[in-house]
Amino acid sequence: MSGTIETVGVIGLGNMGLAMATRLAARGFAVLGHDIGAPRRQLAAEAGISVAEDLAPVLRAADALVFSLPLARDVEAVVTTPGGLLARRDRKVVVIDSSTSDPGTTRRLARQLALAGHGLLDAPVSGGPSGAAAGTLTMMIGGSGEDYAQAGPVLDALSARAPHVGPSGAGNIVKLVNNLLVAAHLVTTGEAMRLAEAAGLSADEAIAVVNSATGRSAVSETMYPRWILPGTFDSGFSAGLMRKDVRLALELVGETGLDLPLSAHVGRLWRDAAIADGDDFTRMADFRTPGETRDV
Repeated sequence: MSGTIETVGVIGLGNMGLAMATRLAARGFAVLGHDIGAPRRQLAAEAGISVAEDLAPVLRAADALVFSLPLARDVEAVVTTPGGLLARRDRKVVVIDSSTSDPGTTRRLARQLALAGHGLLDAPVSGGPSGAAAGTLTMMIGGSGEDYAQAGPVLDALSARAPHVGPSGAGNIVKLVNNLLVAAHLVTTGEAMRLAEAAGLSADEAIAVVNSATGRSAVSETMYPRWILPGTFDSGFSAGLMRKDVRLALELVGETGLDLPLSAHVGRLWRDAAIADGDDFTRMADFRTPGETRDV
């Protein structure tokens, strides 16, 4: 039995999860959040979000759930919590999993939830915490048409675009393809800007021209002016998470049996780069020599 979505549970109150929770609350949903970390729960409470210290109350009370979790195993642990969602029979609950996960895990969990009368949409996002807070995310939705329709009010609140790209797992496939491209663009754009500077043209001047020519990308058009040229490197997305996404993309390459040598090389560069997992992922495109600072 499905019904109107009034209460949305948000599991995972990191940069993205908290931004989505505050956006949903601003759009009139009753939001109940949970995070395993007490500091994140405190931040959410200070932002006006109702917070549960334990996971079970959220799983029992929500009409729909939004997950924003680091790894597929975290998603599985929440879905299979004893006495949690799999035990509910009062209504159909659709899980909107905004985590970037592997398609195989998503499909397996979707089957488990369907047997219990619930739904799972893999709904990875693009747009960062600022896009989540403004409701301008792009969400890539995999799952059944019925679940997609039921989750519509929540998707509309969070996103500017949320296309239904296919059955379960399709959203994660699109996200992995997208982030593999972003990972490559960060490498190539960073190298191109180092070349410009070494040849006597500032990165500022070079980027201005590239962004009106065919070499432009989201890295050059958005990430360079916001976070890389100023040297703030504070997009809110970590290098560790991008490494994880690149690894998942390359695992998918292996499953398909393709030989993608450039993608494999990008993976090695990200694996071996001298940036910590906790650093912002935009540091991968830093064109400065180590220790250099610039006024821009």
